[in-house]
Amino acid sequence: MTHHGAAAPPCPAVFLDKDGTLVVDVPYNADPALLRFTLRALPALQALQRAGYALVVVSNQHGLALGRFSAEQFETLRRALHDKLVAEAGVTLDGFYFCPHAPDAGCDCRKPAPGLLLQAAGALHLDLARSWMVGDILNDVEAGRRAGCRSVLLDVGNETQWQLSPQRLPHHRAKDLFDAAAFILGSDDMGENQTLRHDAAPVVSHEVLS
Repeated sequence: MTHHGAAAPPCPAVFLDKDGTLVVDVPYNADPALLRFTLRALPALQALQRAGYALVVVSNQHGLALGRFSAEQFETLRRALHDKLVAEAGVTLDGFYFCPHAPDAGCDCRKPAPGLLLQAAGALHLDLARSWMVGDILNDVEAGRRAGCRSVLLDVGNETQWQLSPQRLPHHRAKDLFDAAAFILGSDDMGENQTLRHDAAPVVSHEVLS
């Protein structure tokens, strides 16, 4: 009789908003030359990946619906972001999910709806209850909570409306992605990786995936 091993348990993820959280927000940007990571983002991602979290970008990209850039241009940008993460930090994203619809389209994937996170969880076998959503506005917080995740708001000045409700209250407010990662690792007690040094610098890898 052949005994099959049990399926691997779902893993926790850190869902990352793209513009204003992972990279500096340049409105409707599709130019890879303008990609810049936010302050201390790279050592944060390195620590989270070492600790065993899946790293998944979830992003509203209504510039596609508005014709500000094409699907081909956005795919070029996505690939450039992937390659830049690998080259500068040795970090590989586990997933990249985006909503291409206009704000008034009524879709279920545009944040604050949880559709992108739910889609990623199903495809990547993620444990939403053990996962985190990190973003720079309260729509990110709400999307995370509605998906069953915990949430961290980057308090960097990008939220201007402050329309609060129980679903829009973050579990933590952080000054940048590195601060968010330190809180997440400490909260989840992820072994030796739970403590981040505040002077940590990214470990540079020159490997670039083709």
